[in-house]
Amino acid sequence: GGHERSAMERYAVTEELLAAGAPVAAHWIADRQSGPNLLRYGTEEQRETLLPRIAAGECFFVIGMSEPDSGSDLASIRTRATRNAAGDWVVSGAKVWTSNAHHTHFGIVLVRTSPADPANRHAGLSQLLVDLSLPGIGINPIRILDGGHHFNEVVFDDVVVPGDMLLGEEGGGWHQVTAELAFERSGPERFLSTYPLLAEFGRRAAATGDAGQLAVLGRLSARLLALRQLSLRIAAALDRGELPNIAAALVKDVGTTFEADVVDEVRRVTDVPASLDSPDPLGRALAEAQLHAPGYTLRGGTNEILRGIVARGLGLR
Repeated sequence: GGHERSAMERYAVTEELLAAGAPVAAHWIADRQSGPNLLRYGTEEQRETLLPRIAAGECFFVIGMSEPDSGSDLASIRTRATRNAAGDWVVSGAKVWTSNAHHTHFGIVLVRTSPADPANRHAGLSQLLVDLSLPGIGINPIRILDGGHHFNEVVFDDVVVPGDMLLGEEGGGWHQVTAELAFERSGPERFLSTYPLLAEFGRRAAATGDAGQLAVLGRLSARLLALRQLSLRIAAALDRGELPNIAAALVKDVGTTFEADVVDEVRRVTDVPASLDSPDPLGRALAEAQLHAPGYTLRGGTNEILRGIVARGLGLR
């Protein structure tokens, strides 16, 4: 909210919002990563124009990374941006899994601004600040299992983006997007998606005193506390000005694995039908978690990609 608070202070607020099930989607990405990226790489004009609106909760951002034929392999993206005679960027291509693009004002879009180099696939990528109300942008819904509209496909058909909306350096997109992902992958949202289910299960286990349920609750609680400590260490590193990319990838991998395990473990030791219409709050929480579970390991990078990043960072590949 513009109070110049630390990453640790933001962590405390974020954790409470998630635990309470508060609506956070609108301002989430701008606050978590787009704002910090603007602070690090934006021009003074870009900062003065956009940061006050982000801090006031009046300007929402989306992430324009994944593509239909690329997924987590960002180096293979095909969305292109070329300069026209006026010095503006002309963007063509498509992005997918773009959360809340239908409610959002701007996107930081990763594009290829020079031909791919087989010897260095990460070269030639840049980031643009794109106003999603520009002509030529189409936003198509991608509905999830419960029918909800959260994800989108965003299509760019020769969209003219002003030349001064390049974020950072031309060709520096890979380094910048890697820095951005450290913010995206390390927070409590990477292991608290199923917290409402875990909390409801904890209440049930305490009420029944069932030994099997209590054992599961103990194991899951221990993992949750360990994940929280890992995530807090990354928030502290961000406060020190570091870019803990490898650690963030590890937390995201372990965190989303934990989220899926919560669903499986609760389902294994309870005899509660999962239904969004269930009169039982545990049944409702279980149904919601099951329906959203396929997305846990997709958003922010698939687990296989994340493990590759960690292995490379440790010199194992």
